[in-house]
Amino acid sequence: MPQFDPTSFASQLFWLAVTFITLYVLMSKVALPRVGDILEERQKRISDDLDMAERLKSETEAAIAAYEKALAEARSAAQAEISRVMDANAAEAAARHKKLEEQLSAKITESEEHIHAAHREAMAEVGGIAAEVAAAIVERIAGVKADAEGLAPVVEAIAKERGI
Repeated sequence: MPQFDPTSFASQLFWLAVTFITLYVLMSKVALPRVGDILEERQKRISDDLDMAERLKSETEAAIAAYEKALAEARSAAQAEISRVMDANAAEAAARHKKLEEQLSAKITESEEHIHAAHREAMAEVGGIAAEVAAAIVERIAGVKADAEGLAPVVEAIAKERGI
């Protein structure tokens, strides 16, 4: 093998040095800067992506907080509206109940007045009827014709005495 021949070591060493230096210069001036640029670009893109992800996360958290706040406000407004409507309905029902109660009280009072009037009329007629009955009893028992109009003051006196 020619590479193991000691007479060609000097030329082999020379070409080894030339090749090494050439490769070293090419790698340090051409290949490594490109690789470094690619690595820096990747690192920059990763950093930008992480920054954007953090920004989007904070925006999302802010949107969620705003949504929850709006939801709480909407619930509060709905609860207030429900309370207002319930209070209005309760007030309206109380007003209707009071009006109905007044109407019923008026009808009861009117009915009581009618009953008292009918009672007075009946009691006024009872006096006349009682006088006629007393006259009929006197006529049957005593056989004497009694006048119902003459007996009316006696029947009234007896009724007053007894509290009728």
